[in-house]
Amino acid sequence: MDRVNRTAHPFDKSRLEALLNRRFFYAPAFEIYGGVAGLYDYGPPGSSLQANIIAEWRRHFIVEDHMLELDTTIMTPAPVFETSGHVARFADWMVKDEKTGDVLRADHLVKNVLQARLAGDLEARGFAADKIKEDEKKKKKKIKTTAVQLPDEVVKEYESILAQLDNYSGPELGQLCRSHDIRNPDTGNQVGEPQQFNLMFASSIGPTGQHPGFLRPETAQGHFLNFSRLLEFNNGRIPFASAQIGKSFRNEISPRAGLLRVREFTMGEIEHYVDPENKSHVRFAEVRHIVLPLLNRFVQESGSTQVTKMSIGAAVDKGIVANETLGYFLARIHLFLLKIGVDPRRLRFRQHMANEMAHYATDCWDAEIQNSSGWTECVGCADRAAYDLSVHSARTGHPLVVRQALKEPIVTEREVPEFNKKVLGKTLGRDAGLVQRVVGEMSQEELVRLKGELSQGSATIYADEKQIALTPELLTIERKTFKQSIREFIPNVIEPSFGFGRILYSLLEHSFWCREQDVERGVLSLPPLVAPTKVLIVPLSAKEEFDPLIEEVSMKLRRCGIFSRVDDSNTSIGKRYARNDELGTPYGVTLDFASLQNRTMTLRERDTTDQLIGSIDDVISVIMGLVHGALTWEDACTRLKAYGGVQAIE
Repeated sequence: MDRVNRTAHPFDKSRLEALLNRRFFYAPAFEIYGGVAGLYDYGPPGSSLQANIIAEWRRHFIVEDHMLELDTTIMTPAPVFETSGHVARFADWMVKDEKTGDVLRADHLVKNVLQARLAGDLEARGFAADKIKEDEKKKKKKIKTTAVQLPDEVVKEYESILAQLDNYSGPELGQLCRSHDIRNPDTGNQVGEPQQFNLMFASSIGPTGQHPGFLRPETAQGHFLNFSRLLEFNNGRIPFASAQIGKSFRNEISPRAGLLRVREFTMGEIEHYVDPENKSHVRFAEVRHIVLPLLNRFVQESGSTQVTKMSIGAAVDKGIVANETLGYFLARIHLFLLKIGVDPRRLRFRQHMANEMAHYATDCWDAEIQNSSGWTECVGCADRAAYDLSVHSARTGHPLVVRQALKEPIVTEREVPEFNKKVLGKTLGRDAGLVQRVVGEMSQEELVRLKGELSQGSATIYADEKQIALTPELLTIERKTFKQSIREFIPNVIEPSFGFGRILYSLLEHSFWCREQDVERGVLSLPPLVAPTKVLIVPLSAKEEFDPLIEEVSMKLRRCGIFSRVDDSNTSIGKRYARNDELGTPYGVTLDFASLQNRTMTLRERDTTDQLIGSIDDVISVIMGLVHGALTWEDACTRLKAYGGVQAIE
């Protein structure tokens, strides 16, 4: 059903939050102890929704692309993250209130203050600005909007700053706070200079803490450290991909946006290993026609957020997206998000600008989903080049490389220095090793020149500010032929990384609406694919004679792999359906006295509330088609009769 026809009421975040709290999709962890910011527990519907999203993610990526699944440890020794660069670089910029000491994330402070000023400008100019309810202000620390008209050039400057906010360094964020008088909105106090804050949780391993460690901030390093085993499992061939779903931890500075910014979260990460000389993808032709909303780095750096819709094939051909493999995953991410119910009108792919690019990345795009907090990164897709495998190989001495037999051996000739080490040592003493190092690092052109000088009887080289004479007795240079049958290289890595909590919350916002006739109760129009419960079974009577029929219908649905719930409470059927509309249950079946006599039951669709009727087996067959995507509701209407509200009973 088209989302625009569902309601005439604008989105109301407070109503959605009330619904999610009432139905226990999720709640603050340790709530009865006062809670801890950034930690949440999922209730039954939230757990099921996340599990269904993950199950589809596994089918869409791991199964369809033949990926190798991993489950690596959360606790990680410190040397791993020292080598990967996380200890030095995995940080955000924070500022402190100069009087209270309150800590704020610098880029979020700038964003929130400037957005509030722009909203006040709109109000002053007579345009409708989004009203923020008091309870929402308290929950999200929203900044109060004041209707003050800004000069046109200031509006333009603020919009330009916001468009490229992710590209500012820490000192530049500090300069913005000073030049635009950006203060702590809670106190009105000035803030200090931005400082880097490492986001990893430190810990220790062992009873005496002899092994310092960290809770992982991502699952990626577990992939890279197991690369040799993965390559062997894949019979030594690339390209191939490994995938992992698991918990990660980030010590966020000031988590205030519900599930969008938490300290413990579930990730899904893919590491696709490719030949650095060939980043094509065998399935790219299948997706090159898919049109994506792209926001590239050059547009952002110009101060704009204008999205361009372009086929991924054209984006790769024009060099906007770095290579086919990166483009393939952007298209596949797009298809996955639409399949689980994300509104395509509120989805874009934004390219990282130079200053925000991770230290390991050569190109990176974020799938951003628009929600009440703005555009939120939910999936990152980066070309990590050979960074991770290279640094871990250098640190450990373990070669994380691919060795490929060449179809045609490569024959090359080159100059090779040969040292008479016995004479070299006696003649030059401690300088012998220095000479070997310097000559060994020479280019082919330098070796040819040195060879020519030696043929004249002697040559001179310079090493560590020393002038050293060489003779043919010490060194000869010969041209040799080499035959290479094996090519050895470190593969590059393309990494799609998914934050399931952010995706889940954005999906809830996109799915929420209210009926005209009952605005106090919401509806979650979750696709059957991910809905926590697929079918509600509603018996109209609590009499024992209904029990065998309820059990029969429930069992038949379970055998079809369809999760259902029975609601035999003593409330009205309307209230029972309304309660399950809030849980996102797409279909409901009603069993009444005619069902006992005629073995028929009705089928209700959540969004339209239309009802059909048929035999129990026919209705279950239709439900199976609807839930598994083989039928649409329009198809169901041709398979079953419309229900008029009354069944005949003899």
